[in-house]
Amino acid sequence: MIKVDHISKDFISPKKYPGLRGAVKGLFSSEKVVKTAVDDISFTIDTGEIVGYIGSNGAGKSTTIKMMTGILTPTRGECLVAGIDPSRHRKENAQNIGVVFGQRTQLWWDLPLSESFTILKEIYNVSDENYAERMEFLNRVLELPDFFDRPVRTLSLGQRMRADLGAALLHNPKVLYLDEPTIGLDLVVKDNIRKAIREINEKYQTTVILTTHDIGDIEELCSRIIIIDEGKKIYDGSLNDLKDKYGTKRKVSMEIKQPEKIKKLSLTEILGVKKEECDVEFDKEKNMLCVTFDKHKIQVPQVLTAVMDAVEVKDVQIQETELAEIVKEIYNHGVTA
Repeated sequence: MIKVDHISKDFISPKKYPGLRGAVKGLFSSEKVVKTAVDDISFTIDTGEIVGYIGSNGAGKSTTIKMMTGILTPTRGECLVAGIDPSRHRKENAQNIGVVFGQRTQLWWDLPLSESFTILKEIYNVSDENYAERMEFLNRVLELPDFFDRPVRTLSLGQRMRADLGAALLHNPKVLYLDEPTIGLDLVVKDNIRKAIREINEKYQTTVILTTHDIGDIEELCSRIIIIDEGKKIYDGSLNDLKDKYGTKRKVSMEIKQPEKIKKLSLTEILGVKKEECDVEFDKEKNMLCVTFDKHKIQVPQVLTAVMDAVEVKDVQIQETELAEIVKEIYNHGVTA
């Protein structure tokens, strides 16, 4: 459905100089500054996939999305959406895509929501029969009738997001671009939006590209994620592979019955590892022993056996590295080979 082939985007601006003299010099200078926002990115996305496209602020996510929607033209490389070059054939591309920006709306602010939908129906040449079918589905999954006749400016943030999602899907697009679709929403509304996106994807095989900083959106919706940093693609694969490769830390928490014996327990020696490879903490108030280690070097049964041979254990909890921590680490330090 989407093919991005070695695309790059450069932004050229006049060179700026400090101070008043610099401002005057800038008027007569022909020097330019080239900023590469997207640098040689390639990927393909199949029909019906839900892909998380993530990165830190300024990484180049929005620029890539704007090239895929046809708003920007790539400096180098090629982008095809449903076999169409978005920047060369904007009208044809617009019929194939729907876009939801969490911070902006495509609805008419002072008109009732019903009027906005009627206008969009005419813009996209949606037949009466298809409109009725789509509205029946959208009313059910997004619960639009609760506020369908109210002006858009009177809607709450959650209602407006549901309305924007419905508007983007009115013409049954092949591809749906979602930019922070759950930003600022409460937990209940977030869950409803995610359920609606899943159902739309399953019923119509709509391809979904999701850019978000909400790790919950990624875990709930995406089976594959693409991570970019400073304009370059640094990861493209499944969530499970990401967790397996980069979520190497595992934490075992044990409630101990005989805390006085913990002082004599040297886990690093028993396990035969270095101190930096096995972090041991003990909470005296809760009698809780927490052991954090690299799962590729130490196995959970080894830790449990070492502790249970020395003290009596009342309860055990095993925690994998959370996806939020993995993504944060990648943002900070990049990926390892």
